[in-house]
Amino acid sequence: MIIVSEECVRSILTEEDGYGAVEAVFAAMARGDAYNFPVIREAIGHADALYGFKSGFDRAGLSLGLKSGGYWPGNAEKGIPNHQSTVFLFDPDTGRLSATVGGNYLTAIRTAASSAVSIRHLARADSRVLGMVGAGHQSHFQVRAAAKQGNFENVVAWNRHPEMLDDLEKTVTGLGLKFERVEPEQLAARADVIITITSCHEPLLMKEWIRPGTHLACMGTDTKGKMEVDPNLFASAAVFTDEVAQSVTIGEAQHAVESGLLAEAAITPIGDVINGVQAGRVSDDQITLFDGTGVGLQDLAVASAVAKKAEEQGLAQTASL
Repeated sequence: MIIVSEECVRSILTEEDGYGAVEAVFAAMARGDAYNFPVIREAIGHADALYGFKSGFDRAGLSLGLKSGGYWPGNAEKGIPNHQSTVFLFDPDTGRLSATVGGNYLTAIRTAASSAVSIRHLARADSRVLGMVGAGHQSHFQVRAAAKQGNFENVVAWNRHPEMLDDLEKTVTGLGLKFERVEPEQLAARADVIITITSCHEPLLMKEWIRPGTHLACMGTDTKGKMEVDPNLFASAAVFTDEVAQSVTIGEAQHAVESGLLAEAAITPIGDVINGVQAGRVSDDQITLFDGTGVGLQDLAVASAVAKKAEEQGLAQTASL
């Protein structure tokens, strides 16, 4: 098998690699050529950690495997990322372990690629102002990936801890974009595209604040109980997602579905839009919302792409069991 270290992943994996792999696997999911297995996510009763597995199989891309990892809140004090994960790939013809791939940087790239796919397929072509709700580690990946999808000129941003906006401003201005700190209501009034990337359990954006024509990519909710936007917004938006089953159970749509504001059947897999089976945005004044829950197949697709790249460039280590 080959081993692709975290350092190697960081050195060779690009936003373009992530975007291509994620878009392709979303399309495969919608065609029925790829499917995710049930997610396991548990509090282990030690170090306040959450640990779990995401897995699946992509028949089109021949990616089989799992991502193992979770969240250790005390890691920051030790100088290492709170999120820790590793991807294991298996040969679908034999079941033998074929690669282990560092999953931390990979997870950040694939999450940003997911919102970028939604922006390309659902946002208005004349979008110029990007709104960022959240300024943590993942926000930097989000803004870099989003900037490649359109002709953005300005970024307006808000974070519950304003001091964290300093680093995000450096990333934004480094991309040649203007940066401004605003309150959530102002952000909603000005942004053409809004990305939410927080770990909140309450709405940060209210329905009445969102302008017609806005595209929202809600990327922070991946667990029961989390919430970033007003559930009432779902009743007036065209809703899309990576996987409907996760969207209605652990994604941003969970609250709207539970309260009867949104029917599960009204949620469109983004892969159907990519494949041309379903319409995306149908008018300039339509509000579109992408519920990015994060699926295991994203990890496997990007891990497969980076493993192949590392092997071709002679950067992968080899080992035997």
